[in-house]
Amino acid sequence: MARIDEVIRRRADETLGSRIRRIRQGHRLTQSELAERAGINQGYLSAIERDQRHPRRKTIEALAITLDVPSAVLVGAGSDHDAPQPLETGELPLFGSIPAGKPSQSQEQLEMFPVLRHLWAADRYCLRLNFDSMEPTLKPDDIVLVQYRPDVDPVHVQGRICACLVDGNPALKRVSVEVRSGRRTIILRGDNPAAPPMIVDNEVDFSIQGIVVKLVSREL
Repeated sequence: MARIDEVIRRRADETLGSRIRRIRQGHRLTQSELAERAGINQGYLSAIERDQRHPRRKTIEALAITLDVPSAVLVGAGSDHDAPQPLETGELPLFGSIPAGKPSQSQEQLEMFPVLRHLWAADRYCLRLNFDSMEPTLKPDDIVLVQYRPDVDPVHVQGRICACLVDGNPALKRVSVEVRSGRRTIILRGDNPAAPPMIVDNEVDFSIQGIVVKLVSREL
C-alpha cells in the first residue's frame, strides 16, 4: 500500500512536461515521433517536456489526441482525469491515384479514411501510395495526407514532396526550381537514387495537384 501511495503522490507532484514525457515513453514513442504525429516542432516539444515552455491549449489538445488521453490527463486536473476517452477523428477521401481535379468532385475515390481531428481540413485528402520513387522516405502502401493546392507556384514549394500530374500521369516528387540559361526550369526528383530526375519544359503538360503534409499510416 505504501508503494501505491508513493506513486500517487509522485504523479500528483508531476509537472506538465514530466507528465507528457512519462505518457510518451509509456507509448514507446520518441520525441521526434510524437512531435511529427502531433504536428509540432521537436525542439518545442523538448522545451515543453523540460518545463521551459508552456504549450498553448491547441498544442495540449494535439498532444492529448496523439497520446490517446483526455487533455485533462496531461494538465493533471479535471473530471475526466485518467478516464478513457475515444479519439476524435474526421474522415477524408482516400485515393489510390492522384486525382485530377478537386478531390471532392473526383470519381476515383476509393473510400474514406479517418484522421485525427487537428489534421482534418476541407481542402485535404489522403493518398495511398503505389509509387516507389520516394523510398526510403515514403514507401508503397503508405497513406499520406495531401493538401489540395492546384494553384501553387512551384517556387513556393521548393523541396517539398508534391502530388503532380505530368502529361496526365501521376507522379509523387520533390519539386525544385532552378534557373538554367536564363530560364526558370522545374525539376522533379525522387528520394530513391534509382529514380532519375524529371525536367519539366514548355512541351510538358505539368501541374501540381497537392502538397504532401504528413504520413498518416504505415504498415509494419
